[in-house]
Amino acid sequence: MSIGRLIIRWVIVVAALILAVWIVPGIRIEGTNAWVAVAVMALILGFVNAILRPLLRLLSCGLIFLTLGVFLLVINAFTLWLASWMAVNWFDVGFVVDGFWGAFFGGIIVSIVSFLLSLGIKE
Repeated sequence: MSIGRLIIRWVIVVAALILAVWIVPGIRIEGTNAWVAVAVMALILGFVNAILRPLLRLLSCGLIFLTLGVFLLVINAFTLWLASWMAVNWFDVGFVVDGFWGAFFGGIIVSIVSFLLSLGIKE
C-alpha cells in the first residue's frame, strides 16, 4: 500500500470520527485543539484496528457466528473505546468516548461512513 493510499484512508477515518463526534452524544472532544485530537485518534484507531481487531475476531468467531455477525458491532465499540482510552491516557489527547453506548453508536457511525467514503477509492 502506498503512502498516498494510507493518507487517503487516514483522511476518511478523520471524516468519520468528526461525524461521530457531531452525531453521537457520548463522544466529545476536550481541550482547545480539536483537529489534533481527531487526527491523533484516527492514527490510534487505525493501529488498534490493524493489530487487535483481527485477534478479537478470531477469538470471538463463535459468538460472531451465533449472533449472525451482530457481535462485530460489539468489537467495533470496544476498539473505538480502547482507542479513545489510549488517546486520553497515553497521548493526552482529548477524544473521549463515554461508556458502551457511546462507543457502540460511534462505532456504527465510523464504520458506515468509512465504508461509504471508501467506495470512491479505486483499488
